[in-house]
Amino acid sequence: MSITQQYLLDSYRAAQHDERTPPAPGQQDWQVIREVRDYGRFRAVVSERPAHGRVRAAVARLIRGSAVRTPRPHH
Repeated sequence: MSITQQYLLDSYRAAQHDERTPPAPGQQDWQVIREVRDYGRFRAVVSERPAHGRVRAAVARLIRGSAVRTPRPHH
C-alpha cells in the first residue's frame, strides 16, 4: 500500500467516525527536519561539543576522503 492509499484510507475512516482527518503526506517534513537538527544541536551542547558546522564538516571529510580535518578559523 502506498502512502497516498494509506492517507486516503485513514481520511475515509476519520470521516466515518466524525474525527479530524490526518495531515497530508509530506506536509510536515520540513518541521521534522528542523526538529532533528535542533535536537542534534542540543545534544552537542549538552555533550560540550561545538553545536554548528558538524554536518558540513562531516560531508566535507567524506567528499575529500580524509578522516581528519583541521578546523579553519571563522571570520
